[in-house]
Amino acid sequence: MSDNPFALFDDWLTAAQANEPNDPNAMALATADADGRPSVRMVLLKGHGPEGFVFYTNQHSRKAGDLADNPHAALLFHWKSLRRQIRIEGPVTAVDAALADAYFATRHRDSRLGAWASDQSRPLPSRAEFELRYEAVRTRYEGQEVPRPPHWSGYRVTPSRIEFWEDRPYRLHHRRLFTREGDGWKEGLLYP
Repeated sequence: MSDNPFALFDDWLTAAQANEPNDPNAMALATADADGRPSVRMVLLKGHGPEGFVFYTNQHSRKAGDLADNPHAALLFHWKSLRRQIRIEGPVTAVDAALADAYFATRHRDSRLGAWASDQSRPLPSRAEFELRYEAVRTRYEGQEVPRPPHWSGYRVTPSRIEFWEDRPYRLHHRRLFTREGDGWKEGLLYP
């Protein structure tokens, strides 16, 4: 087993990509608002490495509001088919515009149009209203590139803790915890 949490993460993600039937890069993102009220939702991991774990969203969304008030988050990858999970905690920062632009350009055109049409997390009077907005944006950008909206970007969770959990018979699970210490990592085990 690796003593580098990022190499171990890569190994587990590779196994999930080969075995998990849907969205092996799906992760639960937990945030809390300024009053400490928690909220959790699923997002997709779109980049990772020693600098952190990256996801993208509308900056007017509830999650972005929580992160503006309280720039810390927890992530959870749960791969039921592998009977494994990874928990990550740490501070959150916005990615730079160049990285957000580069990722946005890789999205399917319909997803890019949807980013313009959606007031994510805001009340929607009817599905028909959203579809009308989407069609208006589609017409606006007909025959041209769809630029990244100014209210759409990414966030990076820089881990201070990474826990690797493996299911074992009789709930005698194996838990490895990596805790950041300066530029390195301290490794230990947790009781199941």
